[in-house]
Amino acid sequence: MSDRISGPPRPSASAPPSLPAPVAAVIAQEAAARDADGAFPAASFQALREAGLLTATLPTPLGGQGVEGAALLPLLREIGRAGLPVGRVYEGHVNALELIRRYGTPAQLARAARDAHAGELFGVWNTEDGPGLRLVRGPGGLILAGGKTFASGLGHVTRPLLPAEAEEGRVMVLLPAGREPGVPDLRFWHPLGMRATVSGRVEYTGARVREEDLIGQPGDYYRQPEFGGGAVRFLAVQLGGADAVVASARTVLRRLGRAGDDVQRLRFAEVAVRLEAAWHLTREAGRRLAAWPEDRDPAPLLAYVALARTAAEDACLLACEAAERAVGARGLLAPWPTERLLRDLRMYLRQPAPDAARLAAGAWLLDAPEGTVDPWEEA
Repeated sequence: MSDRISGPPRPSASAPPSLPAPVAAVIAQEAAARDADGAFPAASFQALREAGLLTATLPTPLGGQGVEGAALLPLLREIGRAGLPVGRVYEGHVNALELIRRYGTPAQLARAARDAHAGELFGVWNTEDGPGLRLVRGPGGLILAGGKTFASGLGHVTRPLLPAEAEEGRVMVLLPAGREPGVPDLRFWHPLGMRATVSGRVEYTGARVREEDLIGQPGDYYRQPEFGGGAVRFLAVQLGGADAVVASARTVLRRLGRAGDDVQRLRFAEVAVRLEAAWHLTREAGRRLAAWPEDRDPAPLLAYVALARTAAEDACLLACEAAERAVGARGLLAPWPTERLLRDLRMYLRQPAPDAARLAAGAWLLDAPEGTVDPWEEA
């Protein structure tokens, strides 16, 4: 397997990787073209492969860097800062590998590691409408019926992890796209932003599944606190997108000679406070998730993650509004990238279920027992 690994030497697990400047440059340079044509950012993912970042979260015995938990969040923020669509697909890739590591057999994880080293791209496609995706056991074996929506990286994610309803509960199917590619439908995908994620519909009715394609046990996909707590990864990507919005607005203001205006400084002071607070909450939520005992009630942790989600959404939306107000109509036109960055961030913030997270945070505060001083205190 080692002869298939390319890129620079891997640092130890105690030194989490950062996004190399040349890779960030590729992502940023490709972003405008892919927003314009709606194509997948293939050059960006090739750069990530060559830098060894598609295998960074694998265990070190399998050729990875063993990066996991809160240690992964700064890298996700950096990638989101370089390009939100790339960050969205990359986060799905590491999420799929984490689910396989956590719930799969050693043989399944070893196979996934070989695929990742060979350049295969993983993803988790859970969203569905209508009856959704079902796994049916019949005389001919295991067969899928139905499909998925918002299948990010459609046509480029070659190892999709597909939660599907079965008689015994919801199961995870790791379906090699080369064997059962499904029927893609990109007519669905005409978004406000995040065009380059190529998140279409895909129909899998009739696809055959092998027993070795099933990851874990029924119900594992929704197992808490990992299911809800995993939100900290996409929060890091979103906060990176907010960084890019602020940086673009700052460049416009400097070019227009308005960065020294007191009104602009007051406006962005509030943004700075909100973004930094949201980042600290996100990292703390990631730290708590990594340390949470398996036998402990996950409710306090999930409430804290909801707090981080609420803070991150508010901070990102404030950054968007501040940028729009600051740069005006002139700064929302080419050659500035501000308009594209705003569309991407606003679109990404709409999923998944931000209002549910806000409700959970408020409920945890108001339902706290009498005499509770700090409902967020870590026991």
